[in-house]
Order: sequence, then C-alpha cells, then structure tokens
Amino acid sequence: MSTQTGEQLGALLAETSRVWRHRLDVRLRPLGLSQTRWILILQLSKAEGGLAQSELATRLGISQASLSAQIERMVRDGWVERHASAGDRRCKTINLTEQARSLSRSIRQTAATLRDELLEGLAEDDIAACEQVLKHILQRAQSL
Repeated sequence: MSTQTGEQLGALLAETSRVWRHRLDVRLRPLGLSQTRWILILQLSKAEGGLAQSELATRLGISQASLSAQIERMVRDGWVERHASAGDRRCKTINLTEQARSLSRSIRQTAATLRDELLEGLAEDDIAACEQVLKHILQRAQSL
C-alpha cells in the first residue's frame, strides 16, 4: 500500500461517526434524551436480560464511575432498574424499564430513517463492501 492510500481513512471514520451521531442526537432531543441516554438505551435494548454495569461501561467506552452517575439519574427518572446479579451479589445488572423499552423502538425508527437518508444514492454493493472493510479494520484493531 502506498503511503497516501488510506491516509485519511481514520480521520474520515471519526468525523463521519461524530456527524452521524450528532444528526441522530438532534432528531432525538424532542424525546428528552441526551446522547449518552439514547446510546445507553440502545445498548441495553440489544441485550436480553440486561447487562452488567462493567460490561455496559466497556460498550459505551466510559468509566464505571461516569456510568454509575448516569445510571443513578436514569433509575431516578424511571428509565432503568438495577438488580443484583444472580451469580455475584457485588455485580449489578442494568435493565430497561417498560417505559424505556417502548422508547427504544422510537429511537430505532428514528435511527433507521436517518440511516436511509444518509445512504441514499449509494449502491447496495458499495454499502456491503464498505461494511466488509469496516469489519476487517475493526477485527484487526481488536486483535492488535
């Protein structure tokens, strides 16, 4: 690979991710959700039976202390519940409330609409190729 090929890839990935999240954040603000909250709700909605607080912090890329404060606020606001883990009483499992599960459907629909708008005009083969490239880069980064 030449020194110029791929030189801008990391910056483009980061900027695309930032702008995409910002556009979704703007569309979700009327629901009363900060970016941290809607991302947390989406992560928990993908997990059957909730997630350990430590796993959730890892998935969100934030410290457990930062997550703990956010979880406290979300428990107070009725979005999530904390439960002691059956296997380890010291470990807390975070689960969505019914209110948040219902909201996760709205978040997913809004995200799907935005995704469709952003990918408009691209051929399905190009999108599939891009996904393959990104999966490869992710796997390589995780293995280093």
